[in-house]
Amino acid sequence: MTKIDTSMTPAPNAHAIVVGAGLGGLASAMRLGARGYRVTVIDRLDVPGGRGSAIWKDGHRFDLGPTIVTVPQVFKELWAACGRDFHSEVDLRALDPFYEIRWPDGSVFTARQDGEAMREEVRRLSPGDLAGYDKFIKDSEARYWFGFEDLGRRSMHKLWDLIQVLPRFAMLRADRSVYAHAAKRVKDERLRMALSFHPLFIGGDPFNVTSMYILVSHLEKEFGVHYAMGGVAEMARCMGNVIKDQGGVLRMKTDVDEIVVQNGRATGVRLASGETIDADVVVSNADAGFTYNHLLRNHSRKRWTAKKLRKSRWSMGLYVWYFGTKGTANMWKDVGHHTILNGPRYRGLVRDIFLKGKLADDMSLYVHRPSVTDPTAAPEGDDTFYVLSPVPHLGHDQATDWSLVSDSYREKMIKVLDEQLIPGFADRITAQETFTPDTFESRYRSPFGTGFSIEPRILQSAWFRPHNVSEEVDGLYLTGAGTHPGAGLPGVISSAEVLSQLVPDPEYLPVHQKVAAE
Repeated sequence: MTKIDTSMTPAPNAHAIVVGAGLGGLASAMRLGARGYRVTVIDRLDVPGGRGSAIWKDGHRFDLGPTIVTVPQVFKELWAACGRDFHSEVDLRALDPFYEIRWPDGSVFTARQDGEAMREEVRRLSPGDLAGYDKFIKDSEARYWFGFEDLGRRSMHKLWDLIQVLPRFAMLRADRSVYAHAAKRVKDERLRMALSFHPLFIGGDPFNVTSMYILVSHLEKEFGVHYAMGGVAEMARCMGNVIKDQGGVLRMKTDVDEIVVQNGRATGVRLASGETIDADVVVSNADAGFTYNHLLRNHSRKRWTAKKLRKSRWSMGLYVWYFGTKGTANMWKDVGHHTILNGPRYRGLVRDIFLKGKLADDMSLYVHRPSVTDPTAAPEGDDTFYVLSPVPHLGHDQATDWSLVSDSYREKMIKVLDEQLIPGFADRITAQETFTPDTFESRYRSPFGTGFSIEPRILQSAWFRPHNVSEEVDGLYLTGAGTHPGAGLPGVISSAEVLSQLVPDPEYLPVHQKVAAE
């Protein structure tokens, strides 16, 4: 007797639903559309981009989320997979310098792509650390090739995938934190900060996140740091246009309430309006925690239970103040596109944010001034700013009540900015908007109001992270910051690439039926 496997059946014009029009969802829709799927993207916001969207006030464009583009080749490859040229549709501008780091003692570190310029910065701050810095950069490159180009661009949903790479993890000391690795190479505390703060860009505690993430230093050196003219929101708009040109549909201002599951397989979605839309494949770009806890709330789960998700370590929250200033385009000549203002503490502040869940009186700030590069960000002669402070998420005991403290926290932020960076700015403010962790929870359905989903610790990365193919429900795939390989623009775009490797070709979709023939 011969077993004939007929678990694959022709499915012309197969339909894929993508829940969420964040960058990961849009990239997934583009890749599935390029492979012949009829794609519908559904999002509750009024514009595509998710956390990479923007809002406009009085001529100022406030870029809400990511402000820089690194590893631009992942976007070039995405567009190429759709038969298009990325650089003809998106205007990327290389930034030089990338950013400037300032400390309370008045010292400054200017990050650039040029290797000799970076070595000169190290030599100026701490001449004795130059050899250690060179070693750190070599360490970073090794982790880039393994962590990003290898693990980050293939699925890690099988335990065997993890077992195979454990020796390499051990050799690269993945158990060591980013900060600990920097401290092993350089002695100056300012340099240790400058070489270890990058995990904060993706929601990680530098004192606990695996040292694999020092790979960011290499990708900045190798590929530069860029800004998309029009902001990341413009990039998202271009991605939406690709999807539409493929015949796909973007349904904005539409809320998905549940993923429909029949016989253990995702068969579509149910909207908050009660409408049900059928699909052959469902992709969730919603936060992985929200996907499992809410969108699959009526389906029993074996791994990603509410208890497991509650006990997971989550990234920090964000307090972000967006504001425009009148007539300041020619002021503050020493303030460039990106500035990092360090508070008086590094380790102590990070501990308060991630471990104690305590809103500290001091703060470190990330300041984005896109109008020095992009005239469309503000009216002529004016400026647009985005100032971000990492804060505890809402899941800690005695969580911060932002309805009570938001205004007073902003006053502290004003004092820091006025004294250390842009004196007199407060009197020139026109339009403004403030996002707190409460905003992230309500606008993006982010668990605990986190900025970057599950924290990228070693036991919450790769196989340990929510997989791009769900082990709970057949026909369901996950993309975005909360899945493998993780947060950050290169991570979420790569998650779509990994997902595309896992979704069957549309003409051959599984129907879970085997027929025995003589």
